[in-house]
Amino acid sequence: MAYAYLFKYIIIGDTGVGKSCLLLQFTDKRFQPVHDLTIGVEFGARMITIDGKQIKLQIWDTAGQESFRSITRSYYRGAAGALLVYDITRRDTFNHLTTWLEDARQHSNSNMVIMLIGNKSDLESRREVKKEEGEAFAREHGLIFMETSAKTASNVEEAFINTAKEIYEKIQEGVFDINNEIIRAGLFGLFCGGCGMEQGTFL
Repeated sequence: MAYAYLFKYIIIGDTGVGKSCLLLQFTDKRFQPVHDLTIGVEFGARMITIDGKQIKLQIWDTAGQESFRSITRSYYRGAAGALLVYDITRRDTFNHLTTWLEDARQHSNSNMVIMLIGNKSDLESRREVKKEEGEAFAREHGLIFMETSAKTASNVEEAFINTAKEIYEKIQEGVFDINNEIIRAGLFGLFCGGCGMEQGTFL
């Protein structure tokens, strides 16, 4: 199917925060309660419509383990958007956000849109991180913020699509120059209509 733009996303965050489940819920609209740890990087894609234009989201789901961090860093190149995910039931995953954010900003385009996601909002009784804390972190670092549940699908669609809307607005404002070679690597503009990538695992 033809599309006007291709936006590359990268999903980052600690192991076990639900990155792969968020991707699966968005691309396949299903929840997989038991999910093997991501080894290296996994890939998914989905078409959406913004302002009457077809946009393909190419989403790279990265491994959270420290041993794969160097592989993860290579996937920041050309990314137009990032979903930075923590688990609201695990304080340590929230405490590690600063390290992930520093890594993302060091290795990505300075205009990359970053959405902070507090996942597993369905587990309210086990919450360790208040929603207000997530909102405060996002404000401090200039991020968009949402809480989601990959299990119930709450806000999953909105998280991915709102990130795309922010990227699209930056294109309209000229912040992302699709004629620039660096940005073209992330958005491919009208240049990659036949990439034909299929879902798979990349090491």
